[in-house]
Amino acid sequence: MSAARGGLPAPSERGPRWSRHVGRFLARVVWDTTVLDPQHVPLEGPVILSANHIGVMDGPVLHGAAPRGTHILVKEEAFVGPLGVVLRAAGQIPVDRHGGRAALAAALGVLRRDGAVGIFPEGERGRGDGSQARAGVAWLAVNSGAPVVPTAVLGTRHTGQGVGHLPGPRHRLVVAFGAPVHLTRAPGSSGRQAVADAHEQLRVALADHVRATVARTGVPLPADAPFQDA
Repeated sequence: MSAARGGLPAPSERGPRWSRHVGRFLARVVWDTTVLDPQHVPLEGPVILSANHIGVMDGPVLHGAAPRGTHILVKEEAFVGPLGVVLRAAGQIPVDRHGGRAALAAALGVLRRDGAVGIFPEGERGRGDGSQARAGVAWLAVNSGAPVVPTAVLGTRHTGQGVGHLPGPRHRLVVAFGAPVHLTRAPGSSGRQAVADAHEQLRVALADHVRATVARTGVPLPADAPFQDA
């Protein structure tokens, strides 16, 4: 396991090989997850899954629904005790939301070895409409050249339920993968401008995809919660 730039070790690629089956058990057996358009996720080469964030189980459900093993950025506060041991063994990436450069560097290392990264660019659990996405996913896309797949996760929380809510057994969930976004850098643009342009393009793509998936499936977003800690 090599150290990524910024001091955070790049996660082992072995972790998602087994942990995706745990996620699949949760998504398919514990809950009733409909997976839409998984063909949009390339099975080889680098790819970023950029998903909205509404509930505590979004990460495991995304991990189980993705058609390939994925390293997902998870808040560093979760990496304590037995859960922390499992998350590290599963190849997930701890992220400090107040200064996530080390996590982004580790994710970039994954992409440069043709791996898959999952990220919740809103950074916090809340309404999950994608409109408040942050620029980390754009930085990853610009610096790796990886396509970005907008991903909608619905049903893990509904209006009136807290952000820590756990869906009941066989609850209906949806994970929908959108068409990949391939970014192009304008000739002569600076790195900062390229990231800014990519951020806006990816923010709109995620918000549009979430909105279209709600309309397609009839599964609503929670309507009553501001963004809170992920």
